[in-house]
Amino acid sequence: MNYKEFFGMIHEPFRTDLQIKDLMDLPGLRGAKERIQFALKNGGVCLLTGEVGLGKSTTLRASVNDFHPSQTLVLNIIANTGSITELYSQIAWELGLNPSGHRKAQLTRMVKTTIEELVSQRKQQVLLCIDEANLLRYDVLEELHTLNQFALDSRNMMSIVLCGQNNLVDKLQARTSAPLASRVLARHHLQPLKSGSTEEYISHHLQVAKARHNVFDPAAITAIFQGSGGILRRINNLARGSLVAAALAKQQVVTPDHVRLAQSETI
Repeated sequence: MNYKEFFGMIHEPFRTDLQIKDLMDLPGLRGAKERIQFALKNGGVCLLTGEVGLGKSTTLRASVNDFHPSQTLVLNIIANTGSITELYSQIAWELGLNPSGHRKAQLTRMVKTTIEELVSQRKQQVLLCIDEANLLRYDVLEELHTLNQFALDSRNMMSIVLCGQNNLVDKLQARTSAPLASRVLARHHLQPLKSGSTEEYISHHLQVAKARHNVFDPAAITAIFQGSGGILRRINNLARGSLVAAALAKQQVVTPDHVRLAQSETI
């Protein structure tokens, strides 16, 4: 059964690919924006951390969305366990360069020269955003600070946002990561939602989906909060699964029983 039609919704509820304009203005998002803006203004490094499922990637995407492209060039990288050369290659692609066949020294020169031109000639700020940064190897973190330290007229040429799981902080506390860690000017740790915010979050998603009314019984919302621990991804999964269970039972109101059925299907 199509639960979206059953509940009279126009759009799919609890999607993970919402447009920026449809995102709920959560406290975590506001805090991340403020700290990223501070790091960008002062040419430093910002950390954005949180456990799995808290919406780090979405928060990062939304936090840099307001930067005007003529003023700030945002380079978006998804980290992996590769070498520093691979990371430079990713940055080069983002800058519109072709890194194929170039060694590390050549890539470094290409990237830095291009960034210098952007800053000095086009008067742009450059912000490097590395998602899944907890995957970066220690030797990559050891060298990454060089991208933040090279300067023109005493101004840092590039600011960096490192976004990742909690062990990112542990990696930065290693002795070899000290040069990069010393450049961290701001850090923001995303927290799970509290009970009241969970209710607002569910209501917001129903509004985005154009639901005719709030189909969740208050006790069902409490059950979703307890079952999810306030983790956004778990809230989405339980809420969506509960809607399916209620639609299959041809019941217009989601109850705790439907939440329990949904929870039995998830890990």
